[in-house]
Amino acid sequence: MILAVWIPLLMPLLAVPAARRAAQSLPPRAAAWLLTGCAVALAVCTATALGLLLAAGALRLPPVAALGHLSLPLLGGDPAVTVPAAWAAAGLLTGCAATVVHRARRHRTELRTARRAADAHPRSGDLCVLPDPAPDAYALPGRPGRVVVTAGMLRALPPAEREALFAHERAHLAGRHHLFLLTAALAAACHPLLGSLRAPLAYALERWADEAAASRVGDRRVTARAIGRAALAAGPSAPGPHRPGTVLAATAGPVPRRVAALLSPERVPGHPPIRRGCYGRRLLAAALLACVTFSTAAALDAAADLHETVEVAQGEAAH
Repeated sequence: MILAVWIPLLMPLLAVPAARRAAQSLPPRAAAWLLTGCAVALAVCTATALGLLLAAGALRLPPVAALGHLSLPLLGGDPAVTVPAAWAAAGLLTGCAATVVHRARRHRTELRTARRAADAHPRSGDLCVLPDPAPDAYALPGRPGRVVVTAGMLRALPPAEREALFAHERAHLAGRHHLFLLTAALAAACHPLLGSLRAPLAYALERWADEAAASRVGDRRVTARAIGRAALAAGPSAPGPHRPGTVLAATAGPVPRRVAALLSPERVPGHPPIRRGCYGRRLLAAALLACVTFSTAAALDAAADLHETVEVAQGEAAH
C-alpha cells in the first residue's frame, strides 16, 4: 500500500495539464463537463489516499491496534514512516475539510446577500435592474434565478444587444453554471494543482453561454458585439459590491477570444467536422483517461491492501 497510496497525490501533475489541453479542443459544453469531472475524480482520489495514509499510521498506534484487536507485527511498514505520514495526512485532511466548509458557506452567504439586494429593487420577470451607474450584469442563481443588470449597463447597450446579453445570462442560469465553478472550487481544496482548472472552466462556461445566446437571438454578430461592448463598458474595474464572487458574468474571461469565436464561421449542421488535429485530441483524451483511471485504480488497490493487512492482523491476534 505504501507505494500505491502516493500515486493519487502525484497524478494531478500529469492529469491537470492534459485536462487543460484537452478542453481547448472540445466544444464548450463538453469542455466544462470534462474539466469538472476531472477535478472531482482527482479530488476524491486525493482525499481517499490521505485517508488511507491516516488509517495506516493510526493502526500502528498501540491503543488503536488494541481497540481493533490487531497484531502489530503483522501490520507491516516502518512506524517511523507511517506514523508521521499519518499525522501529516490528518493535518491535510482537516485543512481540506475546513476549506470545503468555508468555501461552501461563503458561496451560500454571498448568494443570500446578493438576492436580498436584488429583491429590494424593481423586477420584471426574471430581470432585476439595479440603479447603479457602473455597468455590470450577471446571473444570480436561486429559486427563481435572476438576471441582474445595472442602469449603467442598460445605457451602454442598444436594445438588440441587451437581448443578447440577457440571453447569455439566462443560459448561465439554465445550465446551472455556478455549480460547475463551485464544484471545481471545492475540489481544489483537496489538491492545490486542481485550482489551475478554474480559469479554463470559467472560459468554457462563458463560451457555452455565448453559443446559447447566439442560438437564442439568431445572430452571432449581434451577440459578439453585445459581449464586446459590455466588456468595454464595464472596463477593468472591480465587480459591483452586490455581485457574488462565485457567479458568472458576460464580461468575464478573455473577451477577445470569445468574440473571435463567435465571429468565426459556424459549421453547417450535418457537415463532417474538420479532422485536422483529431489524432492529437485522441492522444490527449487517452492520456487524461489513463491518468484518472490509474489514480482511481491505485487508490482502490491501496484500500484493498490495507483491508487485507488488517484482516490478517486481526486473525493472528485472535489466535
